[in-house]
Order: sequence, then C-alpha cells, then structure tokens
Amino acid sequence: MKKLIFISLVLLFSFSVSHASYAEGKQKQIKIPNTVMEITKENTYPNPTQDLPYLQPSDFTQSLIDTSDVPIENPDLIRILNESTISDAPLAIGYRATIYLGEWALNYQSTETATNWEYQKINTNFQDNRGGKGPIQMHYKQEAQKSVKGGLTAKVPEAEHVKKMMLLKAMKKTNLPLSFETIIGAGTKADQIYNVQPKKLGYLYAYAPAVNEKGKVTYGEVYLVLKGNKKSIVVKNVTSQGIGAWIPIQDHVSFGFVTADNPK
Repeated sequence: MKKLIFISLVLLFSFSVSHASYAEGKQKQIKIPNTVMEITKENTYPNPTQDLPYLQPSDFTQSLIDTSDVPIENPDLIRILNESTISDAPLAIGYRATIYLGEWALNYQSTETATNWEYQKINTNFQDNRGGKGPIQMHYKQEAQKSVKGGLTAKVPEAEHVKKMMLLKAMKKTNLPLSFETIIGAGTKADQIYNVQPKKLGYLYAYAPAVNEKGKVTYGEVYLVLKGNKKSIVVKNVTSQGIGAWIPIQDHVSFGFVTADNPK
C-alpha cells in the first residue's frame, strides 16, 4: 500500500538522495562492573558493527516536521521526506492537495533504561580440585558458539521501525555498543585468572549482558497538505502504546566465579 502511495508522490515530487545523521536522547552514564569484560579483540566471531544512520532532516524536511503537531522521529519517514522536493509554483493561488503518506510509527519516548549484566548465560567452565594439594588456575574459554538475541517484549505495528527507534535512543543514552543480536564465537578466551583452592570445585559462569529499554511509541496517519505554496504535515488518528525491548550489549561478557564442596 505504501509503495503505491510513494509512486503517486513521484508525480508531484523530484527525488534526490541525502545522507546525514540523526540523534536524540540524553546520555546516561552506565557504570560497567569489574566483572564485565569487553571481548571485541578476543571474540573468535567478528560481530558486524551496529552503525545505524542518524538521519538529520534536510532544511525542507525540517520545515515540514515543524508544522506537525506530533513529533516525527522515524528515520525511514525522515529519509522519504529528505528525498522529496516540491517546487513553488508562481500560479499556485487556489491550489490545494492532500496526499496520504500512510500510517507510521512516528516517535519513541524512552521512560526507563536499565542494564542486566546477567541477561543470558552463555558458558560454564569447570575445574575439579578436590584431590589437589594446592590451588589451581582456571580461565574463561567459550566452549561453543552462542548467539544471543533480544527483541520487543510485545507485538506492535511497524515492529522494525519501532526497534530501530528504540535502538537509536538506547545507544545514545547508554553510549554502549548495542545490537538486537550478538554472537560469541567458540574458543573465545580471556586472560583473567580464577584460583580454585584444594578440596574445592570451581565454576566460572559467563553471561551476555543486555539493556532493557522501556517507553512509549506513537502512531499516526500522515498527510502532506499543499495549499498554494504552503506545505505542511498533518497527523490524524494518533495513538500511543507502551513497549519494551531487550537489546544485548555487543562483545561484552559478565563473569561469575563460585567454588563448592560438591558438584552443582
């Protein structure tokens, strides 16, 4: 449906490609615990860098956005507007047109950003020193490749657009490398030493951390209104919905070391 809408826009607009950056949200200082290690260099699986474009509205797009009563932050909608131009017509007096651009997820407002450093267990290393006479050392070694996925906590319309807006906000607020999927490769190691005393069993647990993002997404039907040489955006049938998401922290591992007298 949206494709048909944009085809009709071609009759009125000329398009030009624009690349820029878009960002919003206050940065939140996240204190990383000593038990958490970055493994970008050690990871045997090279995760692609999650580098979403921060689309900056063009002057024309910004002038349109400023006419809307509802904030517009969706990068995909901004991209469409950035690629559009409308030439002023000298004889446009009395000209009127209303163009339906579709129903969009318009913006996401973050209300809470929290971190779970033990979001998902990814590995367990074990050392038995019950028969030893002195302490023995153990290290972290990833036994098998592990994929850690996040996602939205509920089904919502335009889910991919919502995920993108939530990811952009969470990355800006936390300044952490976030991605809805991260992979820890088999054989990944760390140099940190853990000592297992005599007559003890040692367990080294590894966890993938994640950010829990919560907030509200706003939807609306977007119309481009032309009256003479005046151009504006009108949003109708506005609705809002609460939403949450788990977003893994890429190339980070949280460790928990415990000893026991008997097997766990």
